[in-house]
Amino acid sequence: MAEIIQRDGTWAFDGNTVRITPGLHRSVPLFRQTYGEIAVPLEAVASVVYEPERKRGRLRLRLREGADPLLQATGGRLPDAADPYRLTVDLDRSGIAEYVAEEIRRALLLDQIPKEPAKEYLLPGPPVPVSVRSSDGMVSFDGAQVRIDWSDTSDRVKRATGPRIIEVPDLVQVEWLPNSGYEDGFLRFVTRETAFSKLPPEKDPYALDLWGSARRDLLTALVATAVTARLPHPSTRTGEYLPADAPRLPLTTRDAVPPEPQPENHDVLLRRLRELGELHREGVLTDEEFAATKAAVLRGF
Repeated sequence: MAEIIQRDGTWAFDGNTVRITPGLHRSVPLFRQTYGEIAVPLEAVASVVYEPERKRGRLRLRLREGADPLLQATGGRLPDAADPYRLTVDLDRSGIAEYVAEEIRRALLLDQIPKEPAKEYLLPGPPVPVSVRSSDGMVSFDGAQVRIDWSDTSDRVKRATGPRIIEVPDLVQVEWLPNSGYEDGFLRFVTRETAFSKLPPEKDPYALDLWGSARRDLLTALVATAVTARLPHPSTRTGEYLPADAPRLPLTTRDAVPPEPQPENHDVLLRRLRELGELHREGVLTDEEFAATKAAVLRGF
């Protein structure tokens, strides 16, 4: 057993699994404490390095692309302090850190773990149900449905449409950008119906606009990860693997053949236009908002 215990957390390697446990110190980000312990199977590891620095060092675990739904959902956008695969190491523990890294490297070599992208998720992601209250509302996921309940400060368009319920089979992908404290973030659930919508997050009824506490809003990555873990693996979408941080092409470019319009889509289109018309007549939507939203809906069909 190779183990290192630091204020930020503990890494323990038994030859098969790297068990990462967050520390309890108040300096450990809320996201790490909430995400909890992560058991990383050796087959999910690409490499490990110890990076010595002036005042302290850092252990860094790199996973194979496509192995972890957390990395897939967040696209490398987690702040360094919230990244569970980095461990800050005190200088007097640098020897132990090097030993842990060497033990993992030796096991990777002996087991001949491949470095190419994984064809399935090798980590399960957070357990469900999971609920997070953000600046724009409450988002919950039970493994089958996503539900969004808007807050009193949400845009009036969102509040007028009521709670949003999205079934997993209707989802194409999840898009997540953290609230940095300087720029707003968002959590968007992309469905086949809304794949071409260009509505900004603050008006998109399928997106949470993250503008409040960056510390709390970061927890929406839990939901993004839990949903991503239950969607088809990226390697199955286009016949070849698309890395989490690769530039996202428009769906019309990624899909070889666009889906044929279905009769039920016509009914959905009419229903959505009817709802928008009612909101416009009631004064909930301005003329500009109505025109932009209507155009986005029509583009989606």
